[in-house]
Amino acid sequence: MFQSLPTLGWLACVIYSTIPSFWLMIHSRAEFWRRRRSSYRVLLPLWIAMWIIAGAATAPWRHLVLYSSPWSWIPALALFLAGFWTYSRAFRQFSLHQLGGLPEILPGGEQRLATSGIRARVRHPVYLAHLCEMLAWSVGTGLVVCYGLSAFALLTGAVMIRMEDAELAKRFGAAYEAYRERVPAVWPHLGQ
Repeated sequence: MFQSLPTLGWLACVIYSTIPSFWLMIHSRAEFWRRRRSSYRVLLPLWIAMWIIAGAATAPWRHLVLYSSPWSWIPALALFLAGFWTYSRAFRQFSLHQLGGLPEILPGGEQRLATSGIRARVRHPVYLAHLCEMLAWSVGTGLVVCYGLSAFALLTGAVMIRMEDAELAKRFGAAYEAYRERVPAVWPHLGQ
């Protein structure tokens, strides 16, 4: 089982690293997707194609390690737990429709700005949880490719968050602008 952890980590990072690109497709063309019927019939195959492309592009380096130590799984476990804890808090206030991005692409869909719970401390807790999971795989496996995919996700994620913030400001107006001023995007307020 432990021999398959690096491969599992690489595959997990391949998928996680494409999440910002998937959302970039949506937020950069939200109005376009709202006008189409069954947008996810196009978007999901495109996302799976991204996995295949990212996997094929990084496969040659999937065995290159910076370090290899069973002790690296201790901080990785802490990151996994932080990610799972963040997911559990983030999912409390969001419906499955919101988590799946349906309000972004469905005309007249559920329009609700969530600002309580964990979202009172961080605007994008799901992205923070994704980052924790990617870093956990990177730290645990020591794979160069996992660190590279994490860096790629950070860069594309920063662009995607700006686009998502702009789209949310358009949808929710001054309420979102005030929320954005008060609450950080990904690094949470830990105090009161």
